[in-house]
Amino acid sequence: MRQFTVQDLQEILRRCAGEPTQPFDRAPDVTFEHLGYDSVALLEAHGHIERDFGVALCDDEAVDLTTPRELVDLVNSLLPTEATPAA
Repeated sequence: MRQFTVQDLQEILRRCAGEPTQPFDRAPDVTFEHLGYDSVALLEAHGHIERDFGVALCDDEAVDLTTPRELVDLVNSLLPTEATPAA
């Protein structure tokens, strides 16, 4: 399974709530608030992430995330790992 990237998150948020104030790849540690996204935009994005990447985001945990890097790291930690073939 492919990894969830900062660019994936930026595209999802762009579709949900418009362009950020600066590209995420230049500012992955800037808060969503400073990037121009509120909690409603983030909740909508969480739904897209769950559907598109097959992960379940706990609302309590996801709400505490404040930067794109934190959300990307959480999603990647929830992605299924590919099983290695038996020898």
